[in-house]
Amino acid sequence: MARESFDKEIQFLRMLVLTSGAYSRQQFAERLGISVHTFDKTIKRLKEIVHTVTEELPENQGKEFADMLRFSYYESSDPMLLFLYRAKSLKESESYRLSLILIALQEQSLTAAELMDVCSSGLPEDFPLPDEKTIRTDLKYLEEVGVIRRETGRRPYRYRMNNDLVTQLSEDELLDLYDFVDVMANTQVPSVQGYLLRDSLKKARKQKEDAQPIAEPFLYKYHYYSRILDEAHLYTLFQAIRERRKIWFVYFSPKSRTRYASKNTNPLFEREAAGKQELLLPLKVVYDHQYGRWYVLGNVPRLGIVKYRVEGLTQIEVGEAVSEEEFARKLQKLEESLRYSWLVDTGNPVKIKARFYHPEGAQTNFIKERVQLQGQWGTITEENENSFIYEITVNGTTEIKPWLRSFGSSCEVLEPSYLRREFIAEWKEIQSYYEPVREDL
Repeated sequence: MARESFDKEIQFLRMLVLTSGAYSRQQFAERLGISVHTFDKTIKRLKEIVHTVTEELPENQGKEFADMLRFSYYESSDPMLLFLYRAKSLKESESYRLSLILIALQEQSLTAAELMDVCSSGLPEDFPLPDEKTIRTDLKYLEEVGVIRRETGRRPYRYRMNNDLVTQLSEDELLDLYDFVDVMANTQVPSVQGYLLRDSLKKARKQKEDAQPIAEPFLYKYHYYSRILDEAHLYTLFQAIRERRKIWFVYFSPKSRTRYASKNTNPLFEREAAGKQELLLPLKVVYDHQYGRWYVLGNVPRLGIVKYRVEGLTQIEVGEAVSEEEFARKLQKLEESLRYSWLVDTGNPVKIKARFYHPEGAQTNFIKERVQLQGQWGTITEENENSFIYEITVNGTTEIKPWLRSFGSSCEVLEPSYLRREFIAEWKEIQSYYEPVREDL
């Protein structure tokens, strides 16, 4: 993962995908909350990333920036927007330095002092020479992300590449591992780390002398591309939860017209930033499979339990830790609030009763199978040859409503009465859209 945040690029790509190029430069910059000049610089930066990621491909397989954002059902074995994670948002000097370190450690294990000599002799003349503290910081970062490993022994410590997984496997074992990672990355969440591991395994196979070209045995229809972008924040949130730390961030509501607050020195432009700075103790991260959204749930002293869409989080900074007792107490309160939650709703519990009709003439009762699979803790209380009654107690009706609606005419809401009236009004509205229209010619 990148050492620096790339909030601007994340929100930039999200808007570019959602608007499909419908905005002008000025409109795009205003909606994103940046200047037109920053917009142009970001486009240039993303083009450079795409070129860097695809420069090893043959010319006929290289991708232009527009092609990376073109929607295709069956190009999901390499999901678009994933290239941002491969870009490693580093300063140019850091990119050179880390590359030299990794190349040197492929040959043998070295100490920090020896690596400092390697970098000093290998960096371009116009780059600043690193000191020992800088090299040790780089080694700590590479060790944290699992690229290198510190060998056991006395000081000075020696470091080596952490690539035993791929170097000690046979060709068949490596291929089996690649197929397994490919399936898991495309079917499980979070998945970005799986995609990056898959790419590493592909490169490892190419380095073997007897390696055969990889045939992609699986094709996937990828539904939620923006989910890939949201995963940039997940591991920061997971770490904060694990260490019981509060986080600071600037939040943009999904209803907000702007999606990013640029750190601009121009006071006339800075006034336009609409983000809201928040301090949160994160307690739980939840993924919504229906809409492909991530949520972080936590505690704010003045508000209690709060929920945020991860896509609105920018400029995340980890703060101070709380005691284990305080964290456990607030987590227990959250779990109690979510006891009857369909997803993340913490409202008042309500009992829902609905009748589901069996499909006519079908060989399998796919309606009942789906209800049993997706209905969570709800139960079937009555059943006859034509239908069955399903009952469940949930926090509010907002989150379960789309699920009930998705069954169409196979579902009839019985209780509560106000929810039944809402469905009747919605179906009447939909029916009005399809009423015949007669024009006198």
